[in-house]
Amino acid sequence: MPLVILAVVLLLVLFGPHWWVQRTLRRYDRPRPDFPGTGGEFARHLLGRLAMEGVVVETSDRGDHYDPVARAVRLSEERFNGRSLTAVTVAAHEVGHALQHHLGYRPLAWRTRMAGLATAAQQLGSALFLLAPLLAGISRAPSTAAILLLGAVASFGSAALVHLLTLPVEWDASFRRALPLLEAGGYLEPADQAAAHRILAAAALTYVAGALASLLNLWRWLRWLRR
Repeated sequence: MPLVILAVVLLLVLFGPHWWVQRTLRRYDRPRPDFPGTGGEFARHLLGRLAMEGVVVETSDRGDHYDPVARAVRLSEERFNGRSLTAVTVAAHEVGHALQHHLGYRPLAWRTRMAGLATAAQQLGSALFLLAPLLAGISRAPSTAAILLLGAVASFGSAALVHLLTLPVEWDASFRRALPLLEAGGYLEPADQAAAHRILAAAALTYVAGALASLLNLWRWLRWLRR
């Protein structure tokens, strides 16, 4: 019985945040004819208001995000062309990332650098994991495999570090950048403001499930190595 409870708790922890985020975004994704523009148009409007004409707004099949290298706010097709509360609020969130970049917000730069290093580290970790048994057999030294496996686990842990660093960056983009833009411009009716808060929280927590999964994966590897 305790194992069943533990499994249920783990499932809730891993998939609960993702379910809540998707449910919140879908809840306010219905068309709003009273809105004067789409998410893509609103993103361009905000960038123009902030004198950030060098940032482009594009559609993307990789989800909503800001690319600091290309200086591009990228929105999914439904957000770019959508005329809904979710579309315009998510657009404001991604413009919040562009504003972070424009103002030299250091955690965003750290996250960007760490993401590149983590990708390389994970590739190295995968190679080490595959090579460990082969090198151990050649050298006939079990310690060789242990060292390689430790290196692999450390590289996998870099994914967890990137996700953890991402969380405050996302929260800042939602509540220190996007929310003041929405409030100062008077873009939303009072009836929509509470919903916009929930959407911004969902946008900020998009990476929570990934962070929890990465930490759980790292914990499993560390437990395995201690055997």
